[in-house]
Amino acid sequence: MTTHYSTDHEWIAVADGVATVGITDYAQSQLGDIVFVEVPQAGTTLGKGKEAAVVESVKAASDVYAPVTGEVVEGNAALEADPSLVNTAPESDGWFFKLKLADPAELDGLMDEAAYKAFVATL
Repeated sequence: MTTHYSTDHEWIAVADGVATVGITDYAQSQLGDIVFVEVPQAGTTLGKGKEAAVVESVKAASDVYAPVTGEVVEGNAALEADPSLVNTAPESDGWFFKLKLADPAELDGLMDEAAYKAFVATL
């Protein structure tokens, strides 16, 4: 499974045409303690770069953007009951949604892990 990263601090891991999307460890550390998460419903079509989810912390509320275009096949219901999963496991159990890719070529515009780490180092 290959993981890609956006400049908005989302990660996307793709397997068999389905992408799992969440926010990076860097993003959750900047937000602080997560207290609320709203994820998209299955069947929702998301456009690349468009708002997809909402995350609220003790510091601020932020939007999570879709790094690629696709149709949501699952929202992470566990985040509703335990939003702190985003803090404790941002790049595993704290994922936000899964979507079926509309255009796999959109992944080419995202960063790999090394490029993302270099990007974060400039912030």
